[in-house]
Amino acid sequence: MMNAPEHITVHAASGRLSLTWTDGHTQWIDNATLRERCPCSTCRRLAHVGNATQIESRVTIVDVQPMGYGVQIVFSDGHAQGIYPWDYLAGIA
Repeated sequence: MMNAPEHITVHAASGRLSLTWTDGHTQWIDNATLRERCPCSTCRRLAHVGNATQIESRVTIVDVQPMGYGVQIVFSDGHAQGIYPWDYLAGIA
């Protein structure tokens, strides 16, 4: 299991989240990508049956809450069910 990043920053102006890992590498992920790749059971089930939720390209991050092994992200569309494990986030390029 991967360690938590040293810094997590929401960049509202650019619509991205940055994660600075302990090795000094900073990873940038678009808000819409995070929302589309939500790992919650509802989103995974909808994607599995080919009924993926339409994501607004300008979706914003309202809140980020550390959860030990990852973070819970609250989006402007009201979605807040997904907890993104550190390993999962590191794998999103």
